[in-house]
Amino acid sequence: MADVVMPTPKEQLMAAIAPEVAKIEQSMREDLQEATAGADPLLSEVLNYGVFNGGKRLRPLLLVLAARLCGLSSRNKKNKNKNKIYKLAIAFEYLHGATLFHDDVIDRGDMRRGKPSVNKEFGAIAAILGGDFLHSRSMALVGEYGGIDALKIFCQATNAMVDGEFLQLRNAQNYNVSEDDYFAAIKGKTALLIAATCEIGALAMGAIHTQQQALGEYGLSLGTAFQIIDDLLDYQGDATQTGKAVGNDFQEGKMTLPLILALSTANGEDRERLLFLLGNESGRQEGFSEVYALIEKYDGFVVSRRRAESIVAEAVAGLRVFSGDECRPVLSVLNALAQYVLARKK
Repeated sequence: MADVVMPTPKEQLMAAIAPEVAKIEQSMREDLQEATAGADPLLSEVLNYGVFNGGKRLRPLLLVLAARLCGLSSRNKKNKNKNKIYKLAIAFEYLHGATLFHDDVIDRGDMRRGKPSVNKEFGAIAAILGGDFLHSRSMALVGEYGGIDALKIFCQATNAMVDGEFLQLRNAQNYNVSEDDYFAAIKGKTALLIAATCEIGALAMGAIHTQQQALGEYGLSLGTAFQIIDDLLDYQGDATQTGKAVGNDFQEGKMTLPLILALSTANGEDRERLLFLLGNESGRQEGFSEVYALIEKYDGFVVSRRRAESIVAEAVAGLRVFSGDECRPVLSVLNALAQYVLARKK
């Protein structure tokens, strides 16, 4: 008798969320078809190329899961909240897509998820305009289906993203960045938007304040851990899986957690060497392997991962305000998503 092959935790998670991801994909396709009716055909081509070029759909998925945790039924076909929830969910994927379109213009990025970026395929002007359209559409959806309170949360998160990018830009020119500076930047750049997805999912279902707060904190912690792992992958990832070349952050002079930790603990000679390589363009272009070795020497990678693990533990612990048999399936998925963030390779 052949051995039974049990699915891995990742396979179990993917199977559990597949129906929701499929609904999110369908909702986006239907909405973009409607929203671009009568527009220039190039806009539709740019949007379809960029939006449906892979992606985990983490943000819209979290909104749907938060809504389910707060009472949205997956069984009641007549539930009036269903259409509203999916419209709100896809708004967050549109905003995320807009930032990717624009980021690849800013960073002159040629690749995204293993394919030529929108910037590379269609040019900077098309990428900027496509991103603008997605941003506009996302705000329209949140305003229509979430109301003024949801729109306030959404716009606050969007403003924080911009501020986070400016803070990261400032940090890139300051090689004495502290851990606090780093966490402030990624809170704005990444984490607050993920927190907003969870909070608005709860808000849309009329959840009480403590439930909204718990889900917002879960999203904030998850987003923070997500960015730490992203920064680790920039050093340690496999380009065939991430779709991006390793070392981009260092080459651009970005001060991410592994490097900050190494600089804070290195001896005088090694610290000076790190600062020298950071401070000139040829060092950033040619010194990646040396910097990698120094970060490894001072446990920058190990400690960064421990920080992410601790933050994820806090994210899951905060969901204890939800109890009851009806909550367990969703809580199980949210816990699995948190573990997936730690284990992801791309």
